[in-house]
Amino acid sequence: MTEAFVYDAIRTPFGKFGGGLAGVRPDDLAAHVVRAIVGRAPGLTAEALEGTDGKHSAVDEVIFGNANGAGEENRNVARMATLLAGLPTSIPGTTVNRLCGSSLDAAMIASRQIAVGDADVVLVGGVESMSRAPWVRPKTEKPYPAGDMKLSSTTLGWRLVNPNMPSEWTVSLGEATEQLRERHAIGRDRQDLFAARSHNLSDKAWNEGFYDELVVPVPGTDLTRDEGIRPGSSAEKLAGLKTVFRPDNGDRSGSTKGGTVTAGNASPLSDGASAVLLGSEAAAGTLGLEPIARIAGRGAAANEPQFFGFAPVEAANRALAKAGITWDQVGAVELNEAFAAQSLACLDAWKVDPEIVNQHGGAIAMGHPLGASGGRILGTLARSLQRSGERWGVAAICIGVGQGLAVVLENVAAAK
Repeated sequence: MTEAFVYDAIRTPFGKFGGGLAGVRPDDLAAHVVRAIVGRAPGLTAEALEGTDGKHSAVDEVIFGNANGAGEENRNVARMATLLAGLPTSIPGTTVNRLCGSSLDAAMIASRQIAVGDADVVLVGGVESMSRAPWVRPKTEKPYPAGDMKLSSTTLGWRLVNPNMPSEWTVSLGEATEQLRERHAIGRDRQDLFAARSHNLSDKAWNEGFYDELVVPVPGTDLTRDEGIRPGSSAEKLAGLKTVFRPDNGDRSGSTKGGTVTAGNASPLSDGASAVLLGSEAAAGTLGLEPIARIAGRGAAANEPQFFGFAPVEAANRALAKAGITWDQVGAVELNEAFAAQSLACLDAWKVDPEIVNQHGGAIAMGHPLGASGGRILGTLARSLQRSGERWGVAAICIGVGQGLAVVLENVAAAK
């Protein structure tokens, strides 16, 4: 089969909920990264995009992830972004919804298309505007209701729940994380230390220019870097925040039912978009770019919905097995930090050196715009391997309703 490679990756700065990107429609955010990444590939000229026969573009397809789909990103945001970006109408597009894992799933789907010869170049990515997610109201079973009607927010988590779902599956994401950290005895102190590290490494990476090549500001906004980063964060400062999902009983060990999850050790609601150019080895000539990393393994896993935060463990193990390597060969890990507690549970299970994980910061600091985060961790991992010279890396993400995805990348330069 044909190998699939990462050729380039970009994203917008991630904005806070109601912050610097809240005034931008999600389909416009998606169109921006599509337009920007195409513009960075010398071979993707107007002629190449149109195709020599006017039918077959150099870009075979656009695949985007999005977790909402109920608002301005409705009706297939991948196709809308392609059209809004000014790409030829002949380029098809499809949208994937695997919640938080949507854009990583888009990359996995594209890599399979390349592997079997159905495509040579696929532009993948994801977008989410949690700020602009609409409220929804279901239609009534009978006409002319006399009582009040309830609106449901589509920003995050369960809504319009099927009554046949067991109640233990449909607890809030925060309560589910409390249950997971209780099972694995992960205390508040460890979570706050992990969260502070995320903020400080994110700030350090930005100050050192790591994200200069990865991030493309959105025209018409003032946001030039991730909006949620708190430089100088410390566990001591974070310890002063109140717990959100359970009362704090003062226990710091994680061995009791007291609350530990706060706004400081969880990823914030965010807005943003990401894009990644994938292609075969032969696509280098088409794109005018050299490949950065090879997609060496893919993995998907699932478990009980309330323990969604632990699902990346098995997903990554499966991806490593597909790549034919083991954890002791991995030099970099990009794990999306939905919550500090679930991230720590995964690291403990993998028994990896925590210093190789999220070396340039993570979602607790930078934000987690659901549909865009998979593209962020994949692009960050590819550039991290390129910079460090390490050969192998893992990108992994947990997904609501009990799923996880992972991709193993091989640094092309290190493999030679």
